[in-house]
Amino acid sequence: MSSSDEETLSERSYRSERSCRSERSYRSERSGSLSPCPPGDTLPWNLPLHEQKKRKSQDSVLDPAERAVVRVADERDRVQKKTFTKWVNKHLMKVRKHINDLYEDLRDGHNLISLLEVLSGVKLPREKGRMRFHRLQNVQIALDFLKQRQVKLVNIRNDDITDGNPKLTLGLIWTIILHFQISDIYISGESGDMSAKEKLLLWTQKVTAGYVGVKCTNFSSCWSDGKMFNAIIHRYRPDLVDMERVQIQSSRDNLEQAFEIAERLGVTRLLDAEDVDVPSPDEKSVITYVSSIYDAFPKVPEGGEGISATEVDTRWLEYQNHIDSLISWIKQHTIMMSDKSFPQNPVELKALYNQYIHFKETEIPAKQQEKRNIEDLYKLLETWIEFGRLKLPQGYHPNDVEEEWGKLIIEMLEREKLLRPAVERLELLLQIANKIQNGTLSCEEKLTLARNTLQAVSLSLLLFSSP
Repeated sequence: MSSSDEETLSERSYRSERSCRSERSYRSERSGSLSPCPPGDTLPWNLPLHEQKKRKSQDSVLDPAERAVVRVADERDRVQKKTFTKWVNKHLMKVRKHINDLYEDLRDGHNLISLLEVLSGVKLPREKGRMRFHRLQNVQIALDFLKQRQVKLVNIRNDDITDGNPKLTLGLIWTIILHFQISDIYISGESGDMSAKEKLLLWTQKVTAGYVGVKCTNFSSCWSDGKMFNAIIHRYRPDLVDMERVQIQSSRDNLEQAFEIAERLGVTRLLDAEDVDVPSPDEKSVITYVSSIYDAFPKVPEGGEGISATEVDTRWLEYQNHIDSLISWIKQHTIMMSDKSFPQNPVELKALYNQYIHFKETEIPAKQQEKRNIEDLYKLLETWIEFGRLKLPQGYHPNDVEEEWGKLIIEMLEREKLLRPAVERLELLLQIANKIQNGTLSCEEKLTLARNTLQAVSLSLLLFSSP
């Protein structure tokens, strides 16, 4: 046997041994029996009994600072697991699937593939068997798909997920969240080299600018009192949050209030108040939830037109003023056009007709453009109306303007129908009068010529007859 064959055999033996150890560790985790290889879960309540005892014995030799670090890490993993499980279920429910345990229910790869299919809209192949080989293959399909989309997977292998490795399972889901949810954030004024986290932080800072006692510099301690969540909601729906009350409420009440209102607005409740009401909430969990708020709330699309939360009130007032002005102008001129009593004086009638033609060819096109501007502005505001931020009063829909505009056009057509023939008759009479006048002048000229000729002939005769 060659050295390369020996190396290959050695690698196979290692993988086989590692797989057996991982499978045994998984079974021991399920049964609580003794096992030489725990699955690597840092959470004490998820470890086999002998590992829990071992953890306690290890803790006894750690100094207080080291034990505190371990407790923080365990708590962070617990919160992340809860948050990420809810986030996964938010998407899996679209294909009528649900997971209970993030580490356990992704092991066969089926739920992982379904999650990626929902997020990407791409149908992926999958193995239907239940053996370990099929599980590994399904997880590998998911990992390969992520790599094809240029997603960086650091030290995450298919057997890590199949064996239910907590740290790497959390890492994989966080990588998926970063790619499919947070990376799509677009903020006007952002620089090209900003990370997704920095973009989300910039969005938060812009949305909460001007709120007293609210300043966002991170995704941990700044959110623990709940004021930041309430400020974001208030910016989008000021009718739902009393910021004066937020200033005096407890952190727990603020968090409960924000999560409840956000849920009514379509934001899945990924966080629980008790998990955030701590000095330093888990950053990844907070980022996941805040990005869900960003995703659910109205926004200005990249490369497109939109109205941000900070300018919606100004643009709404602008829209209402345009509506009031245009409808007032339409009604005023509708009344004018309905007047069918025309002057009998030919000069006045002609002036009235010229005034109508100027109105039709100059003022009407300008007001049509104004009407189109109102329709365009309404399309931008429609998102906020559907979101509930704006209440559209009766008579302020573009269709209401169109209805009044139709009445004006009908009166204009009726007026022109009567005015044009009157003017045409006037012009015809003027033409006849001109012809008659021209004919009269022609006769007078002929008579004068004949008179002059007669006089000339008479004079010639007199001169001829004289001696």
